Amino acid sequence: MSYAYLFKYIIIGDTGVGKSCLLLQFTDKRFQPVHDLTIGVEFGARMITIDNKPIKLQIWDTAGQESFRSITRSYYRGAAGALLVYDITRRETFNHLASWLEDARQHANANMTIMLVGNKCDLSHRRAVSFEEGEQFAKENGLIFMEASAKTAQNVEEGFVKTAGAIYKKIQDGVFDVSNESYGIKVGYAVPGQAGGAGASSSQGGSCCG
Repeated sequence: MSYAYLFKYIIIGDTGVGKSCLLLQFTDKRFQPVHDLTIGVEFGARMITIDNKPIKLQIWDTAGQESFRSITRSYYRGAAGALLVYDITRRETFNHLASWLEDARQHANANMTIMLVGNKCDLSHRRAVSFEEGEQFAKENGLIFMEASAKTAQNVEEGFVKTAGAIYKKIQDGVFDVSNESYGIKVGYAVPGQAGGAGASSSQGGSCCG
């Protein structure tokens, strides 16, 4: 399917915060209560529409364990957006956000859009981190913020789409040189009147590591 832009995302955060579940809920609209630990990196993709334009999101779900940190770092380069995830029922996952953010700032391009996601808000009776704390951390660090639940799907769609909207706005404002793919943005083939546009896009889709 042809697209106007392709945005590359990375999902980061401690192990067990629900990164893979968020991705699965967004791409497949389903929740998998038992999920094996992500080894290295997993991948998903989905089309969305922004400003009447088809946008393809290519999403890399990274392992949270310390032993995979070096692999994760290599995926920051070439990512236009990141979802930084913590678990609202586990304070230590919130306490580690500063370390994840430092990694992201160090290895990603300076204009990467970061969405802070407090996952598992369906378990608010076990809440260990208040909404206000999450909001405050996001405000201090220039992040977009929302709480979500991969289980009930609350705000999952919004998290990915709102991040894409912020990236799209940066393109409109001329922040990104879209011809430079190191920013994690690829201009698509949905050019009116261009022969074989869709075909070119589908062959492109096969190379997820390109």
